[in-house]
Amino acid sequence: MEYHWGFLLKFQHIFFLLIFIIITFFTENYFLDTPELIWSVLSVIIFNVGIYSLVYFYLVPEFYLSNKYPEFILFALITFLVSSLFRILLEPAVFNMSFNENLSNTKFLYNVYTAQGIVILVASFLGITKDKFLIEQDFKDLGEEKDQLYLDLLKSKMNPHFLLNTLNNIYSKSFQPSENTSESILQLSKLLQYVIYDTSKERISMAQEFSSIHSLAGLYQLKYNNVLNIVFTVENEETLDLIDIPPSICLTLFENALKHSAVGIEEGSYIHLSYKIKDQELLFEIRNSVSRKKNLVGNMNDSGLGNEAVINILEKNYAGRFTFISEPADNNNYQTILKIKL
Repeated sequence: MEYHWGFLLKFQHIFFLLIFIIITFFTENYFLDTPELIWSVLSVIIFNVGIYSLVYFYLVPEFYLSNKYPEFILFALITFLVSSLFRILLEPAVFNMSFNENLSNTKFLYNVYTAQGIVILVASFLGITKDKFLIEQDFKDLGEEKDQLYLDLLKSKMNPHFLLNTLNNIYSKSFQPSENTSESILQLSKLLQYVIYDTSKERISMAQEFSSIHSLAGLYQLKYNNVLNIVFTVENEETLDLIDIPPSICLTLFENALKHSAVGIEEGSYIHLSYKIKDQELLFEIRNSVSRKKNLVGNMNDSGLGNEAVINILEKNYAGRFTFISEPADNNNYQTILKIKL
């Protein structure tokens, strides 16, 4: 998995390595002349890259991140002492170091202890903070998975009972073939194509979204012999192919209106849907009647999960750029308003 913090973690290693090379060069410069100075710096760097890796990749995850703090401190201290002793014994024996009254071996010991302490402390610190970065990335990934689950919920929200009833309705009418039968099959085919293919995309055009809404409305109209009061008012129609949105948002809002408006069941029920672009803002609005057989609160609670999922997807894609209103209007009506700044 490619983590969000991957670049920062690599930059920390490279930055510390460069700083350590500079420090090593100037501290070793007191005791050695060129070309032994170059070979000494190289050997110290290679040696400490191994020490750094040991602490960063083994001691921290094996002991510190496993809450074995005493063991971590013990092994870090052992690593410090062994690495320091190795340098103290090996470097003077391999390289011709010059010690005098001003540059005594005490200063050499001080430089070695300081360098080894810095390597182990920095490796420990970066190894520990790396775990924090990865945990933060895991939370980010979980958030994205949660958003994806909501999107999957919307994709699967098409009522299978309605589709089944539609198929049964088409079947019953097929005994007396008519244009309605073939039209029902066509609209159902378009709707299924949308559910299977378009909802798998991250974004689709408003034209595709409206096509699915028209197909769903068409199936309802055919079921009730085209007497439903479902009205579409689309302004700025030329923008439908230009504006992309996450799939199923508008369709879900229209489904909610179909479910709660009682169109085809109660007299006077209606759904009025409008779309337009105004002041660089997309405005999608639905006004619908509310079933008189159950109160408004109970009626709209059924769509709460759908609205919650829509809001989560809007937050993911249009944070700070959208307005969503879903509330009762006057005279036992309901309004749903979605505004998105383009």
